[in-house]
Order: sequence, then C-alpha cells, then structure tokens
Amino acid sequence: METGSPQNTGTTGDERAADEPGWTGLPPGLLRMRRLLLVVWLGLLTVGLGLLLGLLVGPGWAAFALLPAALIVWGWVMLGRNWRSWRYAERADDLLISRGVLWREETVVPYGRMQLVEVTSGPVERHFGLASVQLHTAAAATDATIPGLDPAEAERLRDRLTELGEARSAGL
Repeated sequence: METGSPQNTGTTGDERAADEPGWTGLPPGLLRMRRLLLVVWLGLLTVGLGLLLGLLVGPGWAAFALLPAALIVWGWVMLGRNWRSWRYAERADDLLISRGVLWREETVVPYGRMQLVEVTSGPVERHFGLASVQLHTAAAATDATIPGLDPAEAERLRDRLTELGEARSAGL
C-alpha cells in the first residue's frame, strides 16, 4: 500500500466529522440589505452622472454614466460571494468566525478572553430586522464582529457568550 494514501490516515470519516465545528451562515436579510444599498447609491450616481454629462458636455458623453451601472452588476455578484463566505461556529471553549473570498480569515475567540459582548443595530439594519454581535477582548486585534443576524439570534448569542465568558474567566 502507498504511504500517504487516504487509507493510511488513522482516522475514520466519522472521527473527522466529529472534529468539524457546526458552522452557521448569515441570514439572507443581510445580503438583501447590502444589495439594495448598492443599487440605490450606484443607481443614483448613474442617473446623476448621465444627466450632468448629457447637459454639460453632450449626449454622447452621457454613455460614460454606464460605468457605475456596470459596477452594480459586478458588485451584485461580489456581495453574494462575500455573504456566502461569512460563517460562525460555537465550540466548547471558543467561538470561530470565518470570512473572506480571496483572503480567508478565521478568528478564534476564547470564551475566557471575552470582556464585552455587544448587540448593535443601526437604523438601516433595524429596518431590515438585523443586528450585529461585536466581541471585545483584552487584545484589540482580536475584536470580532458577526454582522446581519436576526435580533433574537444576536441576543441569544450575546447571552450565551457572556455566560460562557464569565464561567471560563472565573477559573483564571
């Protein structure tokens, strides 16, 4: 038998599956909100630029207003890819947050190192029924955020993380 073959790993598929955390993705409301903002802002820019160029320079130049319209199409796709890349997992001793399309970034926040867990929701987020959970630790570099959660899930996560953080830090 070859060395390095899958049969020689020493772990079964069931053991590997047990080691994998249960990842949770972000709700689709965040994607809808971001896409709507993209269309509104770049749509207004397209119309404004088209009118401005058409009136001041000439109708032929108004075609340059199609550039922001092309950005809407490109941004629509990129927002979908970015949204699909965000996920989080609650493990026994820490919280994992994974994100990124080209540059994958995975943040591990130990429960015992959490100092503050905030739930925030700006006016646009509230309109779409969304909230964000922000984790603060002693090291500013490890502060992490999970955006676009359902407010009930954000509050549940805040309460759970606070409870686990207090339990883990009590032993320090």
